[in-house]
Amino acid sequence: MTYTADPTRYETIHTARSGRSGLILPRVSLGLWNNFGDDRTLDTQRAVLRRAFDLGVFHFDLANNYGPPAGSAELNYGKIHQLDFRPYRDELVISTKAGYQMWDGPFGEWGSRKTMIASLDQSLQRLGLDYVDIYYSHRPDPETPIEETMGALATAVRQGKALYAGISNYYTPEQTKAAAAALRAEGVALTIHQPRYNMFDRRVEETGLLDTLTELGTGAIAFSPLDQGLLTDRYLKGIPSDSRVATGRWMNESTITEQYLDRARALNEIAVSRGQTLAQLAIRWVLRDSVITSALIGASSVRQLEDSLRALEGEPFSDEEIARLDPLAAKPV
Repeated sequence: MTYTADPTRYETIHTARSGRSGLILPRVSLGLWNNFGDDRTLDTQRAVLRRAFDLGVFHFDLANNYGPPAGSAELNYGKIHQLDFRPYRDELVISTKAGYQMWDGPFGEWGSRKTMIASLDQSLQRLGLDYVDIYYSHRPDPETPIEETMGALATAVRQGKALYAGISNYYTPEQTKAAAAALRAEGVALTIHQPRYNMFDRRVEETGLLDTLTELGTGAIAFSPLDQGLLTDRYLKGIPSDSRVATGRWMNESTITEQYLDRARALNEIAVSRGQTLAQLAIRWVLRDSVITSALIGASSVRQLEDSLRALEGEPFSDEEIARLDPLAAKPV
């Protein structure tokens, strides 16, 4: 069946500019990290992507190693893009990254010029695209000069294989400033940073990274705003058999401590008082800071996607609500 996007898709979506650049993103973007590998049906993936775009979500975020297995998320998105989204390419923001293990040998990971350029070529082939909108260094390389890694991003931009350069998991202000300076020396801006940020992980505040991004004029897109499901009501009445905790993927039962449950229940009560789910509250909380351009969510179903996007319907937090939330927004032990 031929896909035609909903003509009203831009009427209600909220957007923001990434720092001082011309890049505009939806306030909630869709990440293809865990739900677009070969362990999910292509029909389910296609339904989620279609519904996201119909609701105005025009940014899809990938990386070379997303799956499982590594590379499959890009392959699967490429198939769906050719089926559904090719006529809308100029509306879409597609991003990918390189830095984690992808192939054998010394150049299969990290941030050498050879790795970054080869990985982007591979990603474009899997995606079936001529260019990506954002190309990220997925993590800092402790052995390669940052000038080399950023120089590779600048080359990708100059070659037209990427439109904007970004970094992810560069958590200190010093790393971020060095990356921005190296790119600036190449005549390219550091447009966006993708750090992990949620109510249980506030490193970007504690290290001063958010202040640094404001100073640099660089936007931020926060990944894992729901802390892999911990900032939802999923575990408040036990551990579901199909959950990440139950399957031991990324987390295990030791994560669900009494302190975690006490905090999650208290946060849930505040969410209910606002007419929101805990997930919606957590997404809205991440977006409360103006330096955060977008919150990057995952979705395994259309229903989950729609629930997360309703976070944008909630009222801004009052000073009283922020005061109630602040002591609860800390990593449980």
